Amino acid sequence: MDYRLPVEKMKGVNFGGGIREILALADEMQRNGQDIIHLELGRPDFDSPECAKRAVVLALEKGDVHYTDWAGTYELRREIAAKFKRDAGMDIDPDNEILVTVGAVEALSTVFMTMLTHGDEVIVPAPYFPIYADQIMMAGGVIRAVPAKIENGFKPDPADIERAVTPKTRMIMINSPNNPTGATSTRAELEAIAGIAKSRDLLVLSDECYEKFAYDDSAPHISIASLPGMKERTFTVSAASKTFSMTGWRVGWLVMPAETRAFIIKCHQGLATCSNSFAQAGVAEALRSARSDVDRMIVEYKARRDMMVDMLSKIGGINVPIPRGAFYAFPDIKALGLPSIEFCSRLLSETGVAAVPGQPFGAPDGYMRLAYCRPRNEIKEALTRMGDFVAKLKR
Repeated sequence: MDYRLPVEKMKGVNFGGGIREILALADEMQRNGQDIIHLELGRPDFDSPECAKRAVVLALEKGDVHYTDWAGTYELRREIAAKFKRDAGMDIDPDNEILVTVGAVEALSTVFMTMLTHGDEVIVPAPYFPIYADQIMMAGGVIRAVPAKIENGFKPDPADIERAVTPKTRMIMINSPNNPTGATSTRAELEAIAGIAKSRDLLVLSDECYEKFAYDDSAPHISIASLPGMKERTFTVSAASKTFSMTGWRVGWLVMPAETRAFIIKCHQGLATCSNSFAQAGVAEALRSARSDVDRMIVEYKARRDMMVDMLSKIGGINVPIPRGAFYAFPDIKALGLPSIEFCSRLLSETGVAAVPGQPFGAPDGYMRLAYCRPRNEIKEALTRMGDFVAKLKR
């Protein structure tokens, strides 16, 4: 049978060499009895908030096991609107400007599929979360990656973004705090990007899944949609996954211009119908009551970040900028003399430390991503092994 795969819109999609492949290999090694430390996957190691779990049990006992409104339960949409009012000072209409999705990934897919026409360009600062490129291509768009330089802490330079705009540009995508670099954009930088979007009449898609993980009190997270003139052109994506350590619950949300709602909802209906009914009850309760759980996680993540950066900075040949947010470090390993794919492969096979090379994130050779959402004792052991491994390379 000739399946004619890949179809045209999937020809640019990368089918291998990503995070999941490394995780699968590490898991196989672990099943075979090897001691593996997982720094490759951005999966929080905390339990979900107890209040959210109790709310799910109650919802199940009440029989809330059926379809919800396509846009999500009103209870959850109301809590998302309250969150935006509390955090960003924004008035969001829960009836017309919020869509509950099956995680942030479905929210992103919905925006790309609804808003892009074949050949439309999306400017994306690189490094970036790999699924962005795949989703843009599968929606018929074209990704225009704009390198964010390590000298600037991997923050995108608005001047570089403006130079990348062409007559085919439809959208600018931003992700702050950033996966994989931990970079966070300042208000001035976001205002500059907003100025480009308004002057060139472009849409903005803002992935804010790590919004709570901003560790510098002098540079808090800012939603670009809250800036003057930006609400009507911005699609804001977030989720319970990282904030509340609820990755398996698969509940995210999209805040959108009301004028796009009918089209966004139609696309979402075709992709997912609606998000899980009883999981939505748990996320609504988390938004109401679990802020203390989030605060405790942030304190611990910051301590882990400090430990990781301190230990990496003591390994000769590794240059690590301080990540200001999220829970990743993205060190430069070019001075070690090994291609990053080979370095990460050997690091896993010879030491049991799983890390991801930078190329799947749109970075050039010579970088890797390390996730510090693991207990401190594991991080310490992993970086001790890495230091020993690097020392052997230099002999």
